[in-house]
Amino acid sequence: MKREITSRASFSRRAVLIGAAQFGLFGAIATKLYNLQVVQHGKYATLAQANSISERLIAPERGIITDRFGVILAGNQQHWRALFMKAQCPDPEAVLDNFSKLVALSDDERARIDTDIADRPQYIPVLLKDFLQWPDMAAIEVNTPNLPGVIIEVGTSRIYPFGAALSHTVGYVGRPNRAEAKSDTVLALPGMRIGRAGAEAGQDQPLRGAPGFVQTETNVHGEVVREVASDGGTGGQTVTLSIDTGMQAMALQRLGALPGVAVVMDAQNGEILAMASNPGFDPSLFDKGVPTDVWKGWMADPSHPLQDRTISGLYAPGSTFKPTVALAALKSGSLTPDSYLTCTGSFTLGDHLFWCDNHVAHGTINLTTALQVSCDVFFYQVALGVGENNISAMAKQLGIGTDLQMDMPHASPGLVPTLDWARAHNIHWAPGNTVVQGIGQGYTQVTPVALATMMARVASGLAVGPHITRRVGGALQVGANAADWPALDVDDRHLALVRQGLFEVVNTPQGTAFAARLMLPNVQMAGKTGTAQVHNDSAAEKMKNFDAEKMAFLDRPNGLFVGFAPYDNPRYATAVIVEHGNWGAKSAAPIARDLLTYAVLNDPAGRDAPLGGQPTASISVPAIAATDVPANADNGTAVASTTTQTQ
Repeated sequence: MKREITSRASFSRRAVLIGAAQFGLFGAIATKLYNLQVVQHGKYATLAQANSISERLIAPERGIITDRFGVILAGNQQHWRALFMKAQCPDPEAVLDNFSKLVALSDDERARIDTDIADRPQYIPVLLKDFLQWPDMAAIEVNTPNLPGVIIEVGTSRIYPFGAALSHTVGYVGRPNRAEAKSDTVLALPGMRIGRAGAEAGQDQPLRGAPGFVQTETNVHGEVVREVASDGGTGGQTVTLSIDTGMQAMALQRLGALPGVAVVMDAQNGEILAMASNPGFDPSLFDKGVPTDVWKGWMADPSHPLQDRTISGLYAPGSTFKPTVALAALKSGSLTPDSYLTCTGSFTLGDHLFWCDNHVAHGTINLTTALQVSCDVFFYQVALGVGENNISAMAKQLGIGTDLQMDMPHASPGLVPTLDWARAHNIHWAPGNTVVQGIGQGYTQVTPVALATMMARVASGLAVGPHITRRVGGALQVGANAADWPALDVDDRHLALVRQGLFEVVNTPQGTAFAARLMLPNVQMAGKTGTAQVHNDSAAEKMKNFDAEKMAFLDRPNGLFVGFAPYDNPRYATAVIVEHGNWGAKSAAPIARDLLTYAVLNDPAGRDAPLGGQPTASISVPAIAATDVPANADNGTAVASTTTQTQ
């Protein structure tokens, strides 16, 4: 009995010890569970989410570009592409091998992908293949289990509805290079593009927008289970240009197959309504990648289709430069409204003879008549009297030979030489250089947009600057109103005198552009013809008064015309250059006449698209029949001296 009692007591102690141990053990477990599930819930929930949720940035949709009336000039179209997220894949090489068996990858593509995988942060997807076809997409979808980390996504590519017609003005986009992608992580996103030319480059930042993101849940095999959250980002802003697409179409139609340029500006505020550079190119090819054969064709084309002649083409201005020389002389006092100079058909300087066009003797004439008949001998004498430095100073004030601060890249300032410039370039500047500078030859080089600016400033008396951006995201840009521009530092009486001479060029029978006058009731235009040599004529050719139309095409002079309308209330200014078009009155003036006719009848500068309106995809171009080529020739052909450089 005593042993039984002792045994029971011993069992009870063991039971208590075991129970206490169990209680302590379960208590510790419970405490640990409480600590894990309650106290440290946030920490481990975050770790668990990081294991199953991955985030990637997505490129925003690029903003569209429209003309002043809402016509889409640059838009977007959707396509499919394959991306790769290395954060979702334990073995990228195996996945790439599997992918390349389904969708062919070139050696260059594979090398790029390997480099991108090594360089990019985990939240930046790597582009595997752009512009997927349906068979490619089907093959990828069927083989998803073998392609962890591979994503098919809808992307956008740039489209240009007007193609070559606006290729230089609107520009094009390209993929960021490696240096650009490293400097800005967002640029590494598949689908991001950078503006490389035209308005695409000039307004690249507002067109880009801000990136979005996508969060997806993946299983242990790297397969996407579901999309947790997404934000499409902020698309780029709409950029509205001052361009009138109908006027642009007319300019190209009138230039036809000949290389050349036509620019039309609002003389009151500098907005560009048309800037046709012929020939053009297909800008959409730069988004996808220009095929090698196409690129070689562009490079071999003697007409240089990739060059935007309007802002970077450099031309001798010929007689269109004479209004600048006249204003310089009037301002310096070397010429007055009452001055008369005599033209005998030639001008002798030292042992050199400088001819007037066609060896015509214009007699004793004043400034307005000299402009009217484009007398070279008159301006030879004026140039010597005023001097090259004063000519350059006036040219810069009128927008020639200076940086015009265009809202487009790659614009050239041109050149109007001075004595300091000549010394800096080891050029001996002789009086003969000044003589030919007076008729826009020699070292003087201008861009067509600078010539249009010159004419706009002469017409309005305002120091307007050329620009093509009218609105960004609906906000009207500075410079859209005449009040935004200061007055020229030029005497109004001098401007009026030069305008009178330009009026007589077009509206009197003796004027060099009389055949190209406006055929509108109570509306006149004023302007100046020009013919600028690209061939350094020999003395024998000059003596024979040779026929330029019988020369080889590439040796023929360029034909130029600058003008504005209406004469009594200037609103539109233009500059037209037809390369190797010979006489400006025959080749360029009729084009300018038709463009100014269009401008006066349609008044695009006085109209605008309503704010908030939807962009339109196409436009109906008002038809204005191209008139016959006028019969009279430009008496303002530029004659080069022996010191003149070939232009």
